[in-house]
Amino acid sequence: MNQPPDTLETTHTATDAATDASGDGDSPTGARAESTLRAAEAAQDGSAEATAEAAGSGAPARRKLRNISEIRAFFRTNETPVFFIGATSFNLLGIDRWVRNFSYIPFYDSWGGYHPRVFSPPLIAHADFESGEDINNYLLEHPSVQQHIARQMERHAPGERPKVVMVFFDERTEAICERLGYDLILPSFELRNHLDSKITTTRLGNEAGAPSVPNVLTTVEDYDDLLAQAQAAGLGDDLVLQSAYGDSGKTTFFVASRDDWNKCSTDIVGEQVKVMKRIRNRATAVEAVNTRHGTIVGPFMTDLTGYPELTPYRGGWCGNDVYPQALRPDQRARAIEHVSRLGDRLREEGYRGFFEVDVLVDLDSDEVYLGELNPRISGVSSLTTVTAGAYADMPLFLFHLLEYLDVDYDIEVEEINERWRELAATDVFSQLIMKTSKSELRLITEAPETGIYRLGDDGTLTFERKTLDWTYLNEPEEAFFLRVYGPGEYLFKGADLGILVTRSRMQTEEGELTDAARAFIQGIHNRYRATPVETSPAPMNYLAYLK
Repeated sequence: MNQPPDTLETTHTATDAATDASGDGDSPTGARAESTLRAAEAAQDGSAEATAEAAGSGAPARRKLRNISEIRAFFRTNETPVFFIGATSFNLLGIDRWVRNFSYIPFYDSWGGYHPRVFSPPLIAHADFESGEDINNYLLEHPSVQQHIARQMERHAPGERPKVVMVFFDERTEAICERLGYDLILPSFELRNHLDSKITTTRLGNEAGAPSVPNVLTTVEDYDDLLAQAQAAGLGDDLVLQSAYGDSGKTTFFVASRDDWNKCSTDIVGEQVKVMKRIRNRATAVEAVNTRHGTIVGPFMTDLTGYPELTPYRGGWCGNDVYPQALRPDQRARAIEHVSRLGDRLREEGYRGFFEVDVLVDLDSDEVYLGELNPRISGVSSLTTVTAGAYADMPLFLFHLLEYLDVDYDIEVEEINERWRELAATDVFSQLIMKTSKSELRLITEAPETGIYRLGDDGTLTFERKTLDWTYLNEPEEAFFLRVYGPGEYLFKGADLGILVTRSRMQTEEGELTDAARAFIQGIHNRYRATPVETSPAPMNYLAYLK
């Protein structure tokens, strides 16, 4: 799985939307393009600021970036290495095509050394992983990772501090980065943990005028107490309960009877919870970025949840569909308003950068509600990056980077949001997040490669070619599969198989998997070979990706 460090330092192209992979910034062609861009910038500005030397240093002073074209050119010629660290490269896969010197340091090398911008260190002794934060802290403290980062900084930006970004981190992560001299370009853990509470999200949304599904925030002692409080709040007796923290698939409980209550009571009693009226809803997800100029709202996509073919967890997120009819235009307008208001309220709390919001549409009343807030890069970032809206401007994550890099810029948020509203849902893309549902412990002996697959007329799935990401998907019969667990890993209930991305819908309007989705899922499962094991170290779910 892992390659020697010096075999993975080839600089891969960081393209903009119109640049082919051949235009690498380290190649003669890429160097010429970079030189031309810089010359054009200086000529266009015409001010002494564009060519002046920064006081006390030999680096040119950065001038203000005045529009999307200049911002795209800035990222195309970026000299500061940015490292995405995590269990996999999934969440920000493809950003290296937009940002020069952006690369990945995952625990799992899904390509087995094929991806030139991926460095996965050799496995060394470590304590059992219990969370995504544990994986990232392990990687940060890995000697080979530190050596790799030091080499990249010496090569591309000597004297600067490395920029690191990740989905999951904690106070220990912040301390490690401070000790190593790394800039963790994310809101603080203290702030993010505060905002990650479903209780806090509900309160802030209410204050901003962005309501949640009818609810009461409370503590519950027993089933009779639950019913009494729900009736007093006009919620009825068919309820949804959520605890403050945790993955929604594991901390959301549907309670319509005493038997339902008995199954979840140990997780609820004495804890502050959100008790909601259960509604028939269409669940959609959207990402946004809080910038100094306002909130930019991305494309809306429907959620896939709870399909046993994909996840063992009832209510567990297992994919998304991006398509034009995900919301009606009037619903989309109301949802954008809710997300913008929440973003403005988050900015008052000091939050800036990427966040994801679940939006629920009541199928009976047509009301639009805020759902869960994920104050971080999320599991839908991958689809946001490839929509038409991203190519009209640039991926949302680049606006996040602007907030954390040493650069001043101007943008027209309303103008950008209008373009995203018109273009973001013109594409059709879907992703399936594939876990195993079987409890049997098995050792993987064969696994499908990362790359492009094609679904035949007879339902047979065929591997076509290796590739770096889903950029070159062209037809609905094609899919890109990003493998997570490979040979030598274990399968068990909830084990991560991988992510499948395709340019066709995977869920019907009636809330069922499409025939194509079932064929893709079965085709991937058929390519795994695993043998039962009776005794072995207990496997851990490494939380390769969460929404």
